[in-house]
Amino acid sequence: MTCASCVASVEDALRGVPGVRSADVNLATERARVEVDPARADVTALVRAVERAGYGALAVSEDERERAATEQQERAARRAYVRALGRRLAIAAALAVPTMALSMADLAFPALMEAAWRPYVLFALASPVQLWAALPFYRGALSAARHRRADMNTLVVLGTTTAYLVSVAATFFSGLFDSLGLEPRQYLYYDTATAIVALILVGRYLEARARAHTSDAVRSLAALGAKSARVRRRGGAEEDVPIETLVVGDVVVVRPGETVATDGLIVAGASAVDESMVTGESLPVEKRAGDDVTGGTLNRSGAFRFRVTRVGADTLLAQIVRMVEEAQGSKAPIQRLVDRVAAVFVPVVLVVAFASALAWLAFGPHPSFGYALTAFVAVLIIACPCALGLATPTAIIVGTGRGASRGILVKSADALEAAKAIDVVAFDKTGTLTVGRPRVTDYLSCAGIGEDEVLRLLAGAELRSEHPLAAAVVEAARERGLSVAEPESFEALPGEGVHARVDGRDVWIGTPDLARAHGFAELGDGMVSHHQAAGKTVLVGTIDGEPGAVLAVADVVKASAKEALAEVKRMGLRTLLVSGDARRTAQAIARELGIDDVRAEVRPGAKADLVAQLQREGHRVAMVGDGVNDAPALARADLGIAIGSGTDVAIATADIVLVGGDPRGVPRALRLARRTLATIRENLFWAFAYNVALIPVAAGVLYPFTGWLLSPVLAAGAMAISSVTVVTNSLRLRSAHIG
Repeated sequence: MTCASCVASVEDALRGVPGVRSADVNLATERARVEVDPARADVTALVRAVERAGYGALAVSEDERERAATEQQERAARRAYVRALGRRLAIAAALAVPTMALSMADLAFPALMEAAWRPYVLFALASPVQLWAALPFYRGALSAARHRRADMNTLVVLGTTTAYLVSVAATFFSGLFDSLGLEPRQYLYYDTATAIVALILVGRYLEARARAHTSDAVRSLAALGAKSARVRRRGGAEEDVPIETLVVGDVVVVRPGETVATDGLIVAGASAVDESMVTGESLPVEKRAGDDVTGGTLNRSGAFRFRVTRVGADTLLAQIVRMVEEAQGSKAPIQRLVDRVAAVFVPVVLVVAFASALAWLAFGPHPSFGYALTAFVAVLIIACPCALGLATPTAIIVGTGRGASRGILVKSADALEAAKAIDVVAFDKTGTLTVGRPRVTDYLSCAGIGEDEVLRLLAGAELRSEHPLAAAVVEAARERGLSVAEPESFEALPGEGVHARVDGRDVWIGTPDLARAHGFAELGDGMVSHHQAAGKTVLVGTIDGEPGAVLAVADVVKASAKEALAEVKRMGLRTLLVSGDARRTAQAIARELGIDDVRAEVRPGAKADLVAQLQREGHRVAMVGDGVNDAPALARADLGIAIGSGTDVAIATADIVLVGGDPRGVPRALRLARRTLATIRENLFWAFAYNVALIPVAAGVLYPFTGWLLSPVLAAGAMAISSVTVVTNSLRLRSAHIG
C-alpha cells in the first residue's frame, strides 16, 4: 500500500466479505484489524478479498510459533521491497541526471537545440526509467483500474506517461507537429518524466526506511524474551531447554546477568532485578522468596530459583506486545474523517487536472498545448495523498511505542484523543497512591525489656492472626531481623485484637479500647490521638500485664505519589481522591499529597456514580485505580488508567495501563497523549495545507499575476518532501520528554 486511497480500497474489500462487522487498515504498519462473525467468514475469505483488490495479505496466527514465522516472512518481504526500491532508484537517478543535463544544456550551448541526435539520445536515456524503474507505479495503477478505482499510482502514471508519450511523438513523428505549426523540439519532456519518477522513488525509499523505524518499540519488546531457560529437575540436576518447552510449575534457575525466562514466583534466593525494559523505571528492584518476577527482565546481582506461573502468550511481556500492536493498529477518530476525505480525493484531483488542462488549451497563451501539459502533469503529481495517509498512523505508532518503553500501555488511539480533553483526574487511594498494604509507621516501646524484644513478642502474638494489621506487625519484626516465635496459645478477639502466650509471656495486642478495658487507660493516649488525627490505626500492646508498646499502622503513601500529584496539578488539572476509607484517613492522605478535593466513605459501586455526576457537571474525567471495585469507574470515565500492579479486571477495563504501578506514570501518560496529538495535528496541518495550497498553484492560478507556472519536476520534489516530513516529524516522538 502506498497512500490513503489504498487503505480505503482494502477496507472496502474486507467489509464486502459476508460476516465482516468492521475492518480497519493501517497504512504505516500495513496491518488490518477485522471483526468477523466466525460462522460466516474465515481468514481464507479475508485474504482472498484483499488479493482480489490487488494487494497481498498474510494471516497472523494466534499460535506463537506460527505468528513468529509470519512476522519473519513479513520482515523479509519489507527488506526485499526496500532493496528493490533502492535498485530502481539507483538506475532512475543515474539516467535522470544526464537526461536533465542534456535537456538544459542548450541554455549554455544553443547549437545543441538543433542537434538531430539529441531527441534520440534523450529517448534512450529516459526509456529505461519510464519502462523499468517506474514499473511498480504501472502495476499499481493497472491493479487499481481493474478494480475501478484510482490511487497515487494512477496519478503518477497518468502524469509521467503523458509527458513521456508526448516526447516520443515529438521525437519520432516530428512531421505531425510541423503540420500543426508546432516546434517539436519544444515538446521534449523526457527530463520531466525521468525527474518525476526518480524523485518519487526517492520519496518512497526514504519513507519505507523511516516507516521501518516506527515499529522499533514493538520489535525491541519482542526481542527481550529469552531463547532458553535453565530448568531444575527433581534430584537437583539442571538442564537448558528451549523457552517454548517451559510449562507452568517448572522451576527455573537464574544467575547474575541472565534474562528471566518467563513469569514466575521466586522460591529460593534473592537478587536485584532490572525491570526498566518493562516498567520504564531505571532502578533495579530487590526481589526475594515470594516475590513475582517478569519474563524479559534482567537479573543484576544474586542467583535465585523461581516457579513458572505463566508461559507463552499468557506472559506479561507477550500481553504488552499484543496490547501495543493493537493500539498501533487502531484508528483515532480524526483518522476516520481523513480516510473518508482520502477516498474521494484522487477522483477529485483527476477532475481538477483535466479541467486545468482544458482551461489552458482554451484560454492559454501560445503554445497552449505546452502550458496545458505542464499544468496537467503538475496537478497530478503534487496531489498524491501519501502524506495524508501517513499523518495519523505514524504518530500513533511512534507515540504508543514510546509509551511502551516507559511502562505506559495505551490500548487504543481513542484513549489518546480522550486524554486531551481531561480536566479532572480522580485517584483511588489503596494500591494506587499507597502501597496497598498496612505497615507499621511508628513504634514506641513502653517496657523495660528492650524495644526489639517487645516487638518480637507482639509479632509472635499476631503470627496466627489473618488480619492485615497483624501481618504488618509481623513484617515489622522480620524487617528488623527478629526471629518470631510461634505462640503457645492464641485467642482472636473480633474487633478488638488478640490474646496469646509467647515464650511463656502473657501478651495482649489490639485497639486502645482493648488496653483501656484491661486497666491501661493512660497508655500512650497522647500518641494515640496524634496518630489517629493523622488517619492512622493505633495498636496497643501489653506484656505480662505491664505496658508494652504503642504502634501506628497505615497504608503508607508511595514514595513517588506526591511528585505525581504535583505534576498533574502543574498540567492545569484538578485532582480528586476517591476512597472508601473513613473521612479522617482520606483527608490525611489528601493533605499529605496536596490533593484538591476528597470524596471519602464511597462505596465500591458508588465510584462509577461519582464519575457520572462529575461528567454531568461538564467535566471530562480520568479515573486512576487498581482494584476490582475500581473497574466500573474506570469503564465509566472518559479515560480509565489502571495501575499495572492491580487486578486483571481493572487492567482489562482501563484505556491506559501503567505497568510498574508508579503513579508518576499518570502525568507521563497524559503528557505522552498531548505530545502525540500535537504531532498528529502538525502532520495533518502540513498534509492538508500542502494539498490545499499547491494544487491551485500547480493548476496555474498564479500565472496571470506572476507569469510563473509550477514545474512538474518541482511538484514531484514537493510531494516527496511532504511524505518524508510527516514520517520524520512523527519519529521525533521517540525522543520526546514525557517526565
